[in-house]
Formats: sequence, structure tokens, C-alpha cells
Amino acid sequence: MKLNLLFIGIVALCIPSIISAQSPVSGFMKAKGEGSATVSYFSENYSDVFLVPEKVEEVPVFNEVTRNSVTLYAEYGIADNFNVVVNLPYIKSKGEATEATLANNGFENERSGIQDLGVYGKYNIYSTPVLNGTIDFIGAAGVKFPLGDYRVDEGLQSIIAIGNRATEVTGLGIATYKDNSGLFVIGQMGYSLKGDDVPNALISELKLGYAATKFYIDVNVANQLSDKDGVDILRDGFTGAFPLTRVNYTRLGLNAFVPIYQGFGISAGTNAYVAGRNIGQAIGSYAGLTYSF
Repeated sequence: MKLNLLFIGIVALCIPSIISAQSPVSGFMKAKGEGSATVSYFSENYSDVFLVPEKVEEVPVFNEVTRNSVTLYAEYGIADNFNVVVNLPYIKSKGEATEATLANNGFENERSGIQDLGVYGKYNIYSTPVLNGTIDFIGAAGVKFPLGDYRVDEGLQSIIAIGNRATEVTGLGIATYKDNSGLFVIGQMGYSLKGDDVPNALISELKLGYAATKFYIDVNVANQLSDKDGVDILRDGFTGAFPLTRVNYTRLGLNAFVPIYQGFGISAGTNAYVAGRNIGQAIGSYAGLTYSF
């Protein structure tokens, strides 16, 4: 059964990096000359925050936070075994602080702008038949750097900052098993080196799903474990610089895609943070339009 996997890139959507993101690359490869471009809209909301030593039921200062983003994601096959991926989000972050709180502290309830440009390459190192399918071993690496002029040095105002404004270099190892029936399993693990004293992080993701010519779906679990040199919000060593905090999380997600007409397709999905450290207990969803060629 020949699988139409041109649309797989839609699942690598960008979420504000201050609360992390899905993996910047997928576990599928495009053939030489093939590509796709996706425009997606993502929205998430949270009022509870995973702080240390326990979760709190209201975001400090802003009570509740909503983040919306519009992201451009593109992937192109330079060769059958080498792809390039680019993504760029525009983000709006909005709090629900009272008028009195805003007036007393000189704060605002909104921050918005272009966030970080990410550019990644991935190389299919080795493929081999296994059982009733194929397993691919893929290496990926890339850089993400601030493109917009957003700020992260505004004290408690930066609770609603749209990013951490740090250059990030990430390397990933990916293993993908694709069964001839359409079922697949993707596991990936990597490490992100971050500048400006933002803690480095170990990242991982596991996906289980089904991909065929008319439909795609996956369920996934992603984790981040930051280095211990980060600090905890409102604890010893915290100076109000939120990018320097130690951010850990476990996130569950669901993604789906359906082709509609002559290379166009629509995607939708949801995810939720179920555990973490210095991160909101957010629930979010997205919808996107993809063109594959």
C-alpha cells in the first residue's frame, strides 16, 4: 500500500517557546523536489500554573493567560534523503489582570509580535525493511533565533512575553517505523543548547498513528527536562527574569489531517500540559491549511 505522506509536515507546529513547542521536525521525509507549506492558527489558555513546590490555581498578576499564534511552516526535499524545514510564528499573548493591577504596576494586558525564526535540516541516515514495513533512522539539527523585537526584561510583565529571546541550537535523533498497513511509530530525542543563560534542555517525543492517502491521525506524548542550573519562579535565586527559569513538562496531543483538493488539505489538533515545572497548565487547539507540491 503506497502511502501519501506529503502532508506530514503539518504536525510540526510552533507554540510560544517560553512554554516550549512541539518538535520542530517530523519523522517523515519528502522526496527530492517535493514540498509543503502550512499556515496554521493556534490558541491556548491557562489559569493554573505548575510552580514549585506545588501547582497554583491562578497566574500571578495576570490571573489567566490566553496565547494565539499564526505560524508559517514549510518543508522542502533538497534530496530524497535531505530535507529543509523553516517555521516562523506571529504570537499574541493576553492576560486578565484587573484595571487596578495594571494601573498600580504600569503593566499592560497584551504583548504581541513576530517571535523566532527556525531553520532545520534533517537527513535520512539509514532505511531498512523490518517486519511488515520500514524503519528509518534520521538525524536533524537546526537553529532558532529571535526575529522580532519583543522584550523579556520587563519583570512580572514578562509573564505574558511571547518568547525567551534566546538563540537555540537543537540536535535530534529520530527513529520512524512505517507499517505497510499505514500504522506508524515515531520516537525522537534531542538536546537544545540555548544562549543568554536560558537553561539547556533534553527533549523527547513519541507518536503513534495511522497515515494513508485520505487520512492521517496521531496521538503523542512530549517531554522537556531543563538543566538544573535554572531557577524556579518566585523561589530562591529568582530575579524576575522568566527566561532563566527551569521549564519541564509532559504534554499529550492529538493531530489529524485530511486532503481536500489538488494538493490542499486541512489539519486540526489539540494538546494539554499534564505535568510540569514553571509552566502553565495549558490546553490548546489549532487548525491549519496545507499546500503540498
